Amino acid sequence: MSVKPETLVAVLGVLSDDTAPSLSAINDAYQRAVPKQDQAGAAAALALLLEQPDLLPTLSQRITAIYLLHEQHRTEALVSNPLTSVFSTILEASVHTDPRPGAGPYAHSEHEKHFLSLLLKGAPKDLFKRSPQQIESELVKTTNPQALATSLVKRYAQDQLNDSLLPGPRVSAVVATPDQSVAPNTAAATVQCAAAVVAAAHDAAFSGVDFRPVLDHPAPLLLDCLDVENVWMSPTESTHTVIWDTSMGIENTQGAEVRALVKKACKVSLATDLSKFVLAEINNDPKLVYHIGMTPSKLPDLVENNPLIAIEVLLRLMTSNQISEYFSVLVNMDMSLHSMEVVNRLTTAVDLPTEFVHLYISNCISTCETIKDKYMQNRLVRLVCVFLQSLIRNKIINVQELFVEVQAFCIEFSRIREAAGLFRLLKTLDSGESGTTMPPT
Repeated sequence: MSVKPETLVAVLGVLSDDTAPSLSAINDAYQRAVPKQDQAGAAAALALLLEQPDLLPTLSQRITAIYLLHEQHRTEALVSNPLTSVFSTILEASVHTDPRPGAGPYAHSEHEKHFLSLLLKGAPKDLFKRSPQQIESELVKTTNPQALATSLVKRYAQDQLNDSLLPGPRVSAVVATPDQSVAPNTAAATVQCAAAVVAAAHDAAFSGVDFRPVLDHPAPLLLDCLDVENVWMSPTESTHTVIWDTSMGIENTQGAEVRALVKKACKVSLATDLSKFVLAEINNDPKLVYHIGMTPSKLPDLVENNPLIAIEVLLRLMTSNQISEYFSVLVNMDMSLHSMEVVNRLTTAVDLPTEFVHLYISNCISTCETIKDKYMQNRLVRLVCVFLQSLIRNKIINVQELFVEVQAFCIEFSRIREAAGLFRLLKTLDSGESGTTMPPT
């Protein structure tokens, strides 16, 4: 994919601007400087620059590059985002340091991975009001940065490697000098070097002629035909017996009835006897769920109207190649008592992906923080607290991985009794002591 020289100059100018007050301002400058039709080439250049620690030597520059890549397709789901494999490369890259004096400290550091994870799982809006330098100082202070979205991104990236900006097994078209005695470039020289490298490498790296192994698949040799096999080339038998499929044309009325009831279950709550009938049929024939017209887009309606049926359907679909799409829909649907009931039952019945559970908890917390109606907010906070206590007591989640986020949630809603109880539980687990009290509100 070609990168125009003027586009490259504009991208490097945005990355080198240390005076921008916020990420939002940087994105506005990027949108003005890079026309829409040139942004795919600009994304390819950003991806290449991120592979080279000395071309983007500061953490703030790399934060800016990752943010611009994410913003370019922010509204698209990971499964259809053309940059998903780039994100997967960043999250899975090994951390290494540059031993040269004064050189950039890392390539794809844990702080970068942590920042990208925040973007992918829905970062708070005030994050975009901060400058890259402010975010850098906060990330550096993070004692245990974690990339929570790695497995989820990798799962989607595998489905679209051939359509990605950085496809397949490959070797980068740009290789850093192995001479560790060479001093790092100055800021101006780094920009000049980056422009020259991207301009020289884009034809090889992004036009389908990149350095990838060529895997030859020669056609298999024909086997010699034996004399006894010649008969099958010109059959001489004149009479043939027709074998009828006696089940052909017979309608599966039982399956049709369940399909009609599931369609109705997505619209209204079924009567108890009808609900029991559907559950019994699904239990009797585990493969029936593949023939009842269920799709990921129908799951939210089924969860809200008939959560018990939704639980049974999802359990039978755990081996389906579409289960990640069902999880994605479940994570992003509006939080409610029924959706929490479904997730809670699933966590006790099967081993769910850790990323899915963490993303769902983050979505619940975000919903509680943004809802305006005080009555509904208090009600949802109570539900979330009870839900989290159930997950913690049943050891379904490792509370240390979400400790800071859940603790901040408890403090924000400390006026609510269930939040105070959850806070005490967190402190008890953290310190190993009982009797920790809630801070005054």
